[in-house]
Amino acid sequence: MRPRILVVDDEPDAVELIAFNLKAAGCEVVSAADGEEALKQARASKPDLILLDLMLPEIDGLEVCKILRRDTATARIPLIMVTAKAEEIDRVLGLEFGADDYVTKPFSPRELVLRVKNLLRRRQAEENTADQLRIGPLTIDIPRHEVMVGGQQVELTATEFKLLVILAQRQGRVQTRDQLLQDVWEYDSVIDTRTIDTHVRRLREKLGPAAKYLGTVRGVGYRLTEA
Repeated sequence: MRPRILVVDDEPDAVELIAFNLKAAGCEVVSAADGEEALKQARASKPDLILLDLMLPEIDGLEVCKILRRDTATARIPLIMVTAKAEEIDRVLGLEFGADDYVTKPFSPRELVLRVKNLLRRRQAEENTADQLRIGPLTIDIPRHEVMVGGQQVELTATEFKLLVILAQRQGRVQTRDQLLQDVWEYDSVIDTRTIDTHVRRLREKLGPAAKYLGTVRGVGYRLTEA
């Protein structure tokens, strides 16, 4: 799933430049030209990150940031302030109001995209705690034994759940059939590798749109990855 970035700036040229580079980096972009529209878009489009100018019509960027951080629906969205205000006091205020990063104009588009990617990666790592794992639209709540795909609960058997958790905890790493036999079934003598393939097939059917993240590495095993 492509990360959705909300770009808030009243200068069309700045929005166009940022949007062009973010789209080239694989992001989806939505935009707002003033503070009031920024608040509406943040609540409606549920962006993964916000790039926010400070000098905005209607409601200025600092006030927008303050409102976003007070709202539980938007409080955890990563936010980078992108502004021509380069004084130290402006940077300090921006960070105190809740910005995660602060970039001054003129800026390097490549550097901005890198900061966006780093912040998204950091937030993803924070969310992938021992109790809850997230991969794209897939959320696994281990203590509650719940799996959600795009907000919809998915019913799994105990074995399917254990298999999914192990793959998610080792995200990006190929798990051989022998490894899965040992870790999921604990080398049960009545289990063979064809049973693993059957469980993976059923798991894919239940995951629906998130099934694309569960890949087969031919001749080796399986891997769960967002890439």
